[in-house]
Amino acid sequence: MTVVSAHLPALTAPRAAAGFTARPARRRLGLRRQLPFARLLGVVLLLGVWSAGAYLGLLDRRKLSAPWTVVSTAWQLLTDGQLLTNIEVSMTRVATGVLLGILIGTALALIAGLSRIGESLVDGVVQVKRSIPTLGLVPLMILWLGIGNSFKVVLIMLAAAVTLYVPTHSALIGIDRRLVELSEIQSVSRFEFIRQVVIPGSLPGFFLGLRLAVNTSWLVLVVVESVNATDGLGKMMQDAQNYGQADVILVALAVYGIFGLLCDSGIRILERKVLSWRRTLAD
Repeated sequence: MTVVSAHLPALTAPRAAAGFTARPARRRLGLRRQLPFARLLGVVLLLGVWSAGAYLGLLDRRKLSAPWTVVSTAWQLLTDGQLLTNIEVSMTRVATGVLLGILIGTALALIAGLSRIGESLVDGVVQVKRSIPTLGLVPLMILWLGIGNSFKVVLIMLAAAVTLYVPTHSALIGIDRRLVELSEIQSVSRFEFIRQVVIPGSLPGFFLGLRLAVNTSWLVLVVVESVNATDGLGKMMQDAQNYGQADVILVALAVYGIFGLLCDSGIRILERKVLSWRRTLAD
């Protein structure tokens, strides 16, 4: 019996053109391209579940009003001017506190990050303050400043300053030592060193602290406006709680969430523009 064997050609990788080396296809290990408004997907899903639960009668309307009820209540509060007045008061408080907190927190971070003496004087005090809950200072601030607008702004300022200080100071002291040595070899002046090395190196930490500071300020605002306040979104929520108006409470929470999201998105956009030279995993 004769056995016929067939010889198949060996499978080989395609040869590269002369002068070039064949390489495997590059894998993309980073994040995929971001979709427009992708961060709103979770919000839309949450609203969908909420609406479905309300429509099917699975939710107690006395405790959690339907989305369309909240929208109707918001329109009513908007047309009679009550909502706009409270938003203006709350925005003024949080804006004043955040701006003062940014100035103080940035100054303290620079003092502690650029000087050993400054770090000895500042960092310990800030860390002690960070260990004390800001809202725990409410009784003391009322005793010192009364129940007016001042103690609310001061508490927001303290929360923003400490929250901004931590990542900014960490970014400052985390600047690569080799950049410092190179600047010394090049006989760079102190001013130029701060302008060209320190400030660019600390900006990522500053923007992270800024986002956290703004978010913390909104949280503090909710509480301080519930303490002996005569106006503001927190006062509106407190009155709604006393009268069992869940829809009004949800309107106020929605306003807090919308403004917080807008502030965070604005800071993100500013960060991308200022740090356009930086290449990250998300790019």
